[in-house]
Amino acid sequence: MKITGKHLLELGYKQGKWFKAALQHANAHRLVDTELKAYLDSVMPNYIEPYDEPISYHKNITAENEIEASNVESVIRTMDEVMKTPHVVAGAVMPDACPTGPAGNIPVGGVVVTDGTIHPAMHSADVCCSVMMTSFGKVDPQKVLDAAHSKTHFGGGGRSDLFEFPLELEEQIRSNYFLKGKRSVTLAKTHLGTQGDGNHFLYVGQSEETGETIMVTHHGSRGFGANLYRNGMKVAEKYRKELSPKTLKANAWIPYSTSDGKDYWEALQLVRSWTKLNHEVLHRATCEVLNVEPTQNFWNEHNFVFKEENKFYHAKGATPLSDKFVPDSEEGLRLVPLNMSEPVLIVKGEVSENNLGFAPHGAGRNMSRSQHIRENSDRTIQEIFAQETKGLDVRFFSGHIDISELPSAYKSAAMVQAQMKEFGLGEVVDRILPYGCIMAGNWKIDAPWKNRRRANKRR
Repeated sequence: MKITGKHLLELGYKQGKWFKAALQHANAHRLVDTELKAYLDSVMPNYIEPYDEPISYHKNITAENEIEASNVESVIRTMDEVMKTPHVVAGAVMPDACPTGPAGNIPVGGVVVTDGTIHPAMHSADVCCSVMMTSFGKVDPQKVLDAAHSKTHFGGGGRSDLFEFPLELEEQIRSNYFLKGKRSVTLAKTHLGTQGDGNHFLYVGQSEETGETIMVTHHGSRGFGANLYRNGMKVAEKYRKELSPKTLKANAWIPYSTSDGKDYWEALQLVRSWTKLNHEVLHRATCEVLNVEPTQNFWNEHNFVFKEENKFYHAKGATPLSDKFVPDSEEGLRLVPLNMSEPVLIVKGEVSENNLGFAPHGAGRNMSRSQHIRENSDRTIQEIFAQETKGLDVRFFSGHIDISELPSAYKSAAMVQAQMKEFGLGEVVDRILPYGCIMAGNWKIDAPWKNRRRANKRR
């Protein structure tokens, strides 16, 4: 009698890719009864179970009020679930931590270290979200903001006036398993020189130490990186189903030991190169408009995966302090933005047991965007904007104010700085005092597809 997959299921085995080879072998050797059972037991996958209890991690966060207490409770609850994921060996949460998604999703402000595995959801779709600064010397900050405004692009979609794209980078993208294809190349080209939406910004201020005018840009890898994330999650889910079906989908991984793992790591590095270039083209273009040479320029990621031997540090909104994580750093300097009315901090710091080599990436949220909007429904948008941006040149690229990005939407900047000091999460060496900034605003009001729909209705 020929053995089929149905027989294996009746014997209590879980269906998987291994069935095909096992059935071929069992039928070729006419295995039955105890011989069949012994063979199947020897070749069946050994599923990796999530830990019963979370791996211990460092909690670099305290609550100062009732809202904070609720936020911290949510952060700890979701981080506890994350730390049950197989291959996790260490973790930490930063003072600006806030939950994102259901329990078990890595919170913003979370650092998770794994042994030999890359977890795409732990860097999310905004791969390599990062910040870059350029100092223009003693230039009028309004001129810098105006020049930058003429060159940047916020909101959905790409650009029509494309920046020149490096041929070598294009060839590397086309040859990578996770990035090859027309969609990736198109997104890489059309989204170059764009900053997206949400909390991404272009900030202009002046150094407290030198008085020089400085521009800081904040954005990730746009649609190019999001496309990699989607492709990575599909592959990670295949491994999860095959190796650890009880692991949460959000924490699926790609084993670095496989060709998929090597290709995905290479793809992440290409996305990193693209994102740095995306900052650079905007900074160079602004310098050209002003006809000035920068006196200083550096950058750092704060939402990425960092590698040390076979350990992978997944930093979901955490600034890498250690130079081993930022090989193209300048003298160990890093940027930690707070909100549009507060300084951008220039920090440096040492690796410690509790920080794992990371600092906060800014001032996170204590409540969702929608909750913040509801809690301010007693005032008009213009009233809120006028009160919270007084004395600043704050612009929304779309022309529509987004109050969920105003200072009151974020945690106390003073609290974040105090806890950085308390937990040893970086030393502030300079502050970029705010002059003004540009953000996307509520661009979806005039989203391209909505404008096309309106135009069609008028015909």
